[in-house]
Amino acid sequence: MLQDYHAYDASEQAQVQEMQHFIKAHTDCFQRSLLIGHLTGSAWIVNKDKTRVLLTHHRKLNRWLQLGGHADGDPDLLRVALREAQEESGLEDIVPLQATIFDVDIHPIPARGDEPEHLHYDVRFLFQANDTQPLQANRESKALAWVELNQVIQLNADESMRRMVAKTLSQTSNHCL
Repeated sequence: MLQDYHAYDASEQAQVQEMQHFIKAHTDCFQRSLLIGHLTGSAWIVNKDKTRVLLTHHRKLNRWLQLGGHADGDPDLLRVALREAQEESGLEDIVPLQATIFDVDIHPIPARGDEPEHLHYDVRFLFQANDTQPLQANRESKALAWVELNQVIQLNADESMRRMVAKTLSQTSNHCL
């Protein structure tokens, strides 16, 4: 999937290339036991109109982020992202809007306890869910919220969040034509 993915910009393209190198160099890249880093799967979940996105206030990182988590040996990162989204939101009816990659990001995770600082090689997928259904946060989250796209950057202004918002807005614009 990564070979067929077309990056949004030069920054994301550099991360795609770094991720491809990492995967080739580490046969255990889907295992969190690989302490330098590992692949993760994330879900960018939008409502039907693509005007809101579901974010979690991550307990350990104390930041607003998309839902997602560790592959734990599963090389199907779309399946990983869906599983994590369901576990972290309590929503069962989460539907992939495309079977291809939506976004790619590599980011550091700080050391915690016996776990050293490491990298998450995060592959993100686009999903849709009903934003009127009740949410049920799990232990990994301080809170869950449907956030208006134009408000996301106020909660988290990271480059990757800005990029996913821009991608969503461009898809919404295309759907309105």
